[in-house]
Amino acid sequence: MSTEPVMHTPAAMKALASPLRREILRHLARHGPATSTTLAQAMGQNTGTTSYHLRMLSDTGFVTELRDRAKGRERWWDVVQADRRMPDRDELTTAEQDLAERLGDSKLAEDLRLLSAFAHNRDEDGDWQQGSRASTFMTKERLKEFHEEYLKLVHRFGTDRDSAPPDARMVLLRWIGFPDSRDP
Repeated sequence: MSTEPVMHTPAAMKALASPLRREILRHLARHGPATSTTLAQAMGQNTGTTSYHLRMLSDTGFVTELRDRAKGRERWWDVVQADRRMPDRDELTTAEQDLAERLGDSKLAEDLRLLSAFAHNRDEDGDWQQGSRASTFMTKERLKEFHEEYLKLVHRFGTDRDSAPPDARMVLLRWIGFPDSRDP
């Protein structure tokens, strides 16, 4: 997994605004390389739809074509492992800020659906869910420093799909820190 941050461009934010594209990225991250046909079958879509979305993801650097696996017209794709972060809000235009907010809202709703599905469909391995809710006082600079340390922990304890041990599962991690709006 790359530790170099890849900033979102407006085109990248638009690409990620599609829930189906994010589902494609999750599928590739979990299951490995696929063709538009195998993705269509896995997601209940048609091949034209998945092919289109793969091209959009490729144009923005989220997936890469594996040319060495190609046979005839068959194209194989895999997710590009990278640290993707939104630029600082003050680096975005007003239109880009609006796009980033819509993308954030969409991702948050998706994360809540995924967490709810896990909570309702747990098996005996339910202790896979770990979490903590805390509050503390920080300056903006300390919050940024905390975020960088969190990313180092993810890289220290996590691994990419190809290096993962056989009993590893893809774990969705979501870290967010923000000031309490009730505390000016």
